[in-house]
Amino acid sequence: MFPTNPDAAMVLVDGPWEHRFVAANGARFHVAEQGQGPLVLLLHGFPQFWWAWRHQMQALADAGYRACALDLRGYGASDKPPRGYDTRTSATDAASVIRSLGESQAVVVGHGWGGWIAWSMASLQPAVTSAVGSLSMPHPLVFRHASFTNARQARANGYLLGLQRPFVPEREMTVHGGYVQRLLREWASPTGIWPSLEEARMYADAMALPFVAHSAAEYYRWVVRSQVRPDGWQFAKRVSGPVGVPVLQLHGEDDPAVLPEIMPTSRARCAGPFEAHEVPGAGHFLPEEAPEAVNGHLVRWLDGLHG
Repeated sequence: MFPTNPDAAMVLVDGPWEHRFVAANGARFHVAEQGQGPLVLLLHGFPQFWWAWRHQMQALADAGYRACALDLRGYGASDKPPRGYDTRTSATDAASVIRSLGESQAVVVGHGWGGWIAWSMASLQPAVTSAVGSLSMPHPLVFRHASFTNARQARANGYLLGLQRPFVPEREMTVHGGYVQRLLREWASPTGIWPSLEEARMYADAMALPFVAHSAAEYYRWVVRSQVRPDGWQFAKRVSGPVGVPVLQLHGEDDPAVLPEIMPTSRARCAGPFEAHEVPGAGHFLPEEAPEAVNGHLVRWLDGLHG
């Protein structure tokens, strides 16, 4: 049953983690935190929230890392201001959260749109970004180029065009939860059993929280419309340089939203250590569809960075 009066407290799911709120970049952000050690900041994708990283948080904490899963601006229990959904602001948000957590640097790991932000952090916020992990998302300029030159990726981007409409996407994402649940199932591997009914409802309910659907759509409105605006040209110029920090890229072999065939091109954007792995039997939602594979790659890679 879809909630008639959704409350942001629903995203404060109980578990071995601690929920905390930090002030950063003029807003208040919710972070779920678990473990002690070097900081790993986890950035979720669309249409999810911090809970998408629950499997990785336990594994990272057990391996000696401080895992902090952030609700991006506009999502979950974080503030939902009317503006600030461009990538430059997102990178500043993440950098400010890292500092508010008492650290000068962190490994930034993102999934989907969170992966787009993680890649951008290496160029926009290099002082706080010690390494980048991206799941289900190539370098932003690789994705943008493929969107114009790869017919299959262009077709997969159909949802982006749908999100450009005023008001309609917000209504679709908040009525009965059908939009979110359908997207989760369509982007998951057809050979798997994810998402469960509970998981699909959790994400649909979280999207129905006041202002979340609008915020989620605004991220994608910016990424499309900025391509013909000065702020978009400036962003492209800023991220066009080589990524000098270590990069881990993971991708599901069955991902229908961001095609696996476009991922290898990211290597050319990296001047530092780069490794990429394709995860069999997984679609777009790697952290939940293939948690053991993701945890294994992440922990091994992180241990190599801090060894």
